[in-house]
Amino acid sequence: MSPDTLQLPLGVGARDDVTFAGFWPGANAGLVTHLRHQLDDSGEQFIYLWGASGSGRTHLLQAACLEASDRGARALYLPLNDLGHFPPHMLEDLEALDLIAIDDLERVIGRRRWEEALFHCFNRLRDANCRLIIAAQASPRALPVALPDLASRLGWGMTFHLQPLSDEDRLEVLRLRAHQRGMQLPDEVARYLLHRGPRRLGDMLALLTRLDSASLSAQRRLTIPFVKQALDW
Repeated sequence: MSPDTLQLPLGVGARDDVTFAGFWPGANAGLVTHLRHQLDDSGEQFIYLWGASGSGRTHLLQAACLEASDRGARALYLPLNDLGHFPPHMLEDLEALDLIAIDDLERVIGRRRWEEALFHCFNRLRDANCRLIIAAQASPRALPVALPDLASRLGWGMTFHLQPLSDEDRLEVLRLRAHQRGMQLPDEVARYLLHRGPRRLGDMLALLTRLDSASLSAQRRLTIPFVKQALDW
C-alpha cells in the first residue's frame, strides 16, 4: 500500500463531535494539551493513552488526526477493532506520514505477526520522527504482550490514564454538545438526563441527539415532561 493511499485521515466524516473543542477534558486537560501540541517541534513523539470503554480514547485520536489535517499534516487513524482481522500490511510505509493514531491496540496483542509488524513499524516511525498515538483499554504493562521488544517499545513515550468524568463534568459535556447543536438545554433537564439516563457517556449523548430531533419535529422546547414523553420514560 503506497503512502499516497494512506493520506485519508479518518474512516468517518469530520464531525464536530470528534474535535478537541467537542471534548470536555475534566481531569484529562494535561493529556489534551500534549495531544494538541504533539506536532510542534517540541511535541512528544509517542503518546500512549488508556482507559475504559467510553472514556474518550477514540474521540481524542480522531480529534488529533483532524487537527493535524487542518494544519496541513498527513495523518492516519487506524481502528484495530475494525482492521485487526486483516494481516498487518497496513503498517507498511507509515513513516511517510506525519501522525499515526492506532486505536484498540488490545485487539491484536498476542498475535505474533501483528506484534512483530508493530515492533518494526515503531522503529521506522521513531527514525523518521513521525508522531504516534496509541490507545488501548489497559496500560502498557497490563497488556499480555508476547514479544518483549514490543513491550519495551510501548513504554517509550508518555503514558496517560484517561480519568473518568465526574457528574459535574458530565453535565458540562451535555451543555457543550447542546450548545454545539444550537439546542436550548435547561439546567433542570440536563440534571434529569444525568440522573435518569445511562452512565455511559456515548449513550447519554445519543439520547441528546434523539431529543434534538424530537424537539425539532414537535417544535417544542425541552422540558422534563417532554423528555419523558420523547424517551418513553
